[in-house]
Amino acid sequence: MPITFKVWNEQQKKLRAALEEPSQHKQAIRACLEQHGWTHESAVWAAPSPTFVDILWQDLSEQTVRRIPSNGEHSIAWIYWHLARIEDTAFNLLVAGSPMLLDQDGWGEQLGVPQRHTGNLMPQADIETLSQEIDLQALRGYRIAVGLRTREIIQSLTPERLSEKVSQADIQQVRQQGAVLPEAEDLLVYWGSRTIRGLLLMPATRHNMVHLNEAMTLKEKLS
Repeated sequence: MPITFKVWNEQQKKLRAALEEPSQHKQAIRACLEQHGWTHESAVWAAPSPTFVDILWQDLSEQTVRRIPSNGEHSIAWIYWHLARIEDTAFNLLVAGSPMLLDQDGWGEQLGVPQRHTGNLMPQADIETLSQEIDLQALRGYRIAVGLRTREIIQSLTPERLSEKVSQADIQQVRQQGAVLPEAEDLLVYWGSRTIRGLLLMPATRHNMVHLNEAMTLKEKLS
């Protein structure tokens, strides 16, 4: 039976508490990986039942994925791209100190859109264009690759690293890479105030769920 949003939220509270206890490090990492897995396709995590993302993509037409409601701001395509870009940027540049996957294995070219940033404060006209032009097969492949890479990074974290603050040198790398729009500087201020522990909640788990909930609502509205 698929997990429910209510159960996931209850598990999120337990994860938050476990992350605060160094003696529960192994349990916290295991719980984080499970919470993260539910917000990705089953190609990322062998879930015991369909993940939220598996359910999202079921019977989902390309027209529905690309469409922005008349009174809305986002498409499912944009949401999925935004989730991948946020996770790629935060966990590779800020946690691992490694290049973004966007710049590896040709993902940037395969997606078919020029944006390198996360989508925060993206102009509406650009959201509309990206929604129509992004390669959906590549987008799903890119997010799977991002999810797998994030799990490698999470599994490598020690208790000591969880307490580390995000370094300003890494924040500067995000700027230099063009991974956040200048207008969205508040995102960098937020990330710069977080510990690695904090990033395991936002964006690795909670941020994913917030936007997947939005995507599911769009699916129900547009299908």
